[in-house]
Amino acid sequence: MNSLFKALNDETRRQIVDLLKQKDLNAGEIAAHFNISKPSISHHLDILKQADLITSEKKGQFVEYSLNTSILEDLLTWILTLKK
Repeated sequence: MNSLFKALNDETRRQIVDLLKQKDLNAGEIAAHFNISKPSISHHLDILKQADLITSEKKGQFVEYSLNTSILEDLLTWILTLKK
């Protein structure tokens, strides 16, 4: 759970999650939305993958990233259990 909160604690990573809510994208498509280096985008993607917020799949020359909604459902379920 700590890696999940760490991943969501960064504005750029939250923006990447928002982009992936709309559709699956490769790293270049994600990078086009930001004014930061491609290595920085890769670093953010790695943190999101470590937190299981996104998944990746090799498609031809590119790696396509998609949102892992099940981890978000788990987080929401946990948060709802805190309310009593």
